[in-house]
Amino acid sequence: MITTAIRKTVSRTFKPSALKPRNQAQLPDFAIKSSIPIRHLAIGFKGKEIDLSFYMNNQFATLFFATLSVFLTYGEDLVIETARHHREFIKDPVLKQRVTSLIGQEAIHSKLHNEFNDAITELQYPVRLYRFLGEQFFKHVFLRFPQPLKLSMMAGIEHFTAVLAEYMMKHEQNFYHSDDAKTRALWMWHMLEESEHKDIAYDVYQLLNGNYKLRAGGFLLAYITILVLVPFAAFMVPVLRKPQEMLTGKFWKDMRRGINLLFSPTEGVFGSTQGQIFDYLRPDFHPNDHDTTEYLDYYKNKLLTEGGALHSFFIKEFTPKVQQAA
Repeated sequence: MITTAIRKTVSRTFKPSALKPRNQAQLPDFAIKSSIPIRHLAIGFKGKEIDLSFYMNNQFATLFFATLSVFLTYGEDLVIETARHHREFIKDPVLKQRVTSLIGQEAIHSKLHNEFNDAITELQYPVRLYRFLGEQFFKHVFLRFPQPLKLSMMAGIEHFTAVLAEYMMKHEQNFYHSDDAKTRALWMWHMLEESEHKDIAYDVYQLLNGNYKLRAGGFLLAYITILVLVPFAAFMVPVLRKPQEMLTGKFWKDMRRGINLLFSPTEGVFGSTQGQIFDYLRPDFHPNDHDTTEYLDYYKNKLLTEGGALHSFFIKEFTPKVQQAA
């Protein structure tokens, strides 16, 4: 089976010696870190209200993000499971609290993206098929990796979402080519929180392992998943959804523009950020080398205050307490 072959290949590549901790990292002072709240939202997606040309008036790019939404839920489940396992080994009370916040934020991300994914089934998007494939792949491959490799992959996934979040925060106007306020709220809120907790998984990895080769290996697995497997699945959506549209010139014009919006080396979401993505392989890299503090302050004010994009969907927020070690 494919999943068995992949698992065996990874096992041969990452021998036990490659998984051993080599912690030589200079870690930050967690006591000066700001606390991170867990925000609860109720958006209430309805398929007929969702704009499938939401991103930059382009259906192909929007379908890519819809595909990412489906598979992100499994990545978030991996992050949650891995963070919960490793939280027990963390002695620093502030970092432990931050891991709890990470788990809480990712759990709500998964919940709301699943609600969005349920809604787009009404638009003939192949959610059921992709959920089946995602569940099988994560269940039989990623979730069976040894814990050090899962920890490394968690850090790698969080790096990708942090880069995506920074790009989107720098290109706020990209969210305003549509009147679909609910989809806008979903992605702007998700980008805000991904940037807010972008350093937690990396700090946990460096604290509990710090093996550079393993960090690079986890990054490679995240890269293949997000920038190879997800794009392939997105390319298949038109075939599975409305293949008759592929016979029109309008479809190919839309796809060509969508590919540029995503992968152009000058302006594309992922194409123009390859340098920042691969900066992760710098031995002394840290997520906070890319300072997004001003963007975070701006977006918290813009999204959460009265009249903001999230205000009408906001229910409550909760910040876990710092539990001092006994």
